[in-house]
Amino acid sequence: MPKRENISMSVIRRLPRYYRFLKLLREKGVTRISSTELSAKLGLTASQIRQDLNCFGGFGQQGYGYMVDQLCTEIGNILGLSHAYKAVLIGAGNLGQAIASHLSFETEGFTLVGIFDNADAKIGRTINGLTVRNIDTLERFCNLEKPTMAVLCVPRSAVESLSDRLYALGIRCFWNFSHYDINMKYGDAIVENVHLNDSLMTLCYRITNDPMRTTK
Repeated sequence: MPKRENISMSVIRRLPRYYRFLKLLREKGVTRISSTELSAKLGLTASQIRQDLNCFGGFGQQGYGYMVDQLCTEIGNILGLSHAYKAVLIGAGNLGQAIASHLSFETEGFTLVGIFDNADAKIGRTINGLTVRNIDTLERFCNLEKPTMAVLCVPRSAVESLSDRLYALGIRCFWNFSHYDINMKYGDAIVENVHLNDSLMTLCYRITNDPMRTTK
């Protein structure tokens, strides 16, 4: 089996999709599924699915398929979803509020322990059971709680100084919704950049170039 560090990111990025679909099948009471059936549902080839899963060991049997509950659990373990890494969210604006209110951190491997902002109008508000704290208390809070990850929902102009503060506090993992490249300064940081504008432009391209679309 390949070493985990040698597995391509393209494979890793497909794992949450497998997990989400298998979880749905499990909730529907489906107990077994073949790679061919999975491929038809996910729009991937059966060979691709088998190759991806074989990177982490053999989970299926030829001619029998995969046990849905077992495979879902195994992929969840591979993703580390049971770790409950502590996370803080910086920026309680519309985006930050939406993420804190509607995202189930607990089922995705994290526990949101603190929300911070610098606006007086937001400090003291309660979002999903957490009180928005003054960003001036960040160091004291992090020294006490020792979070692993920070969610950054702040303007690009604020990220460099903020990432400096967080890095100095020992935080090396970021879910970054700004357009600032943290890895340019901190190469050892683990960063997942979320560019919503890029996704929207990609959708626009696909609509524009859809051969089935009739332009009026």
